Amino acid sequence: MTQTAKRNRVIFLDLIRAFAVLNMVQGHTIDVLLGKEYRLLDSFVFSIWNFNRGMTAPLFMFTAGTTFTYLFRLQSAGFADNPRFYKGFKRALLLLFIGYLLKLPTGNPLYLFSLPGQMWKLFLAADVLQIIAFGLLFLLLHLYLAEKFKIKDIYMLGAGLLITVFSAPYVLNVNWSEYMHVSFANYLDMNHGSLFTIFPWLAYIYAGGILGSFLAKAGRIHEERKLGVIVAISGVMLLAAAFASDLLEVASTGKSTFWMHSPALVFLRLGLVLIVTSLFILASIRVRDIPKTVVLLGRNTLLIYVVHLVILYGSPWSVGINKFIGGAFTPIETVISALIMIVLMIAMVIIFNKLNFKNRQLVTS
Repeated sequence: MTQTAKRNRVIFLDLIRAFAVLNMVQGHTIDVLLGKEYRLLDSFVFSIWNFNRGMTAPLFMFTAGTTFTYLFRLQSAGFADNPRFYKGFKRALLLLFIGYLLKLPTGNPLYLFSLPGQMWKLFLAADVLQIIAFGLLFLLLHLYLAEKFKIKDIYMLGAGLLITVFSAPYVLNVNWSEYMHVSFANYLDMNHGSLFTIFPWLAYIYAGGILGSFLAKAGRIHEERKLGVIVAISGVMLLAAAFASDLLEVASTGKSTFWMHSPALVFLRLGLVLIVTSLFILASIRVRDIPKTVVLLGRNTLLIYVVHLVILYGSPWSVGINKFIGGAFTPIETVISALIMIVLMIAMVIIFNKLNFKNRQLVTS
């Protein structure tokens, strides 16, 4: 891979990760603060925002899969000797730990065993960090199998994607807590408070993994342009497939499950994610450099995710602003607050970076 191509990959990853995390920050902030009387689905602006909010997690998961697989496939070492194997495994464990830590029912260990069952039920529910953690583990498994059996990543990860998508309606209709402990069942159904499940959400991580593998192998600028166009066309095809399958379902059954657990909804969201991604790929070819702030945002997504959630929703040791002013703002006040939250996150990563730099200076001096 040429140095120019490698620079473009880095710019692309920094840009799309920064975009994904800031989109998540504004989405959570507006959701917490906007008054109920303004949440009108017949409002064009609110409908657009609400739909975009549904796109936040798919894009976030997609970028996680892209980044991890790209960095993994850049290494020339075999699977067992690849340093990204150990980093990915540790990252997955860290995400699981933080995911559950943020939802710990109490910050006082003395009260842990006297809490009501409902609080433990909420604690055991799966959320986005846990699903990304399992996504990284599944990516590692698929990349290992691809290397062992000499199968291209696109086939191995593509198979995982299709299985995840098309089996989701069946998996989600089973009450898995009848067959296993609820802590494991929460990854397979939404009957006990889980917001995200392995099926179908792992599909976005698999799709990101496919792109990451291509990015690691496309070594020239013209290949990058071609990849951007292919990603855009793939996105349009998925959109067409989503609408066509929904029309087919309505024609054959007389009803639509589009907004429930239909594969068509996954294809719609994934198609839009791919179109957005193609724009970032093509932009990265033309952009020679990006502001350091954008780089810091793209490389501190976990820090931003955790801190803004603690501010908004609280933690086992603190109360979030949702307890005091949740749902109390007008649209203008909410938008201003979202901008303030974004500025706070930008300031945080800049300060964090400077403190880290000073610490490194102290260590090496």
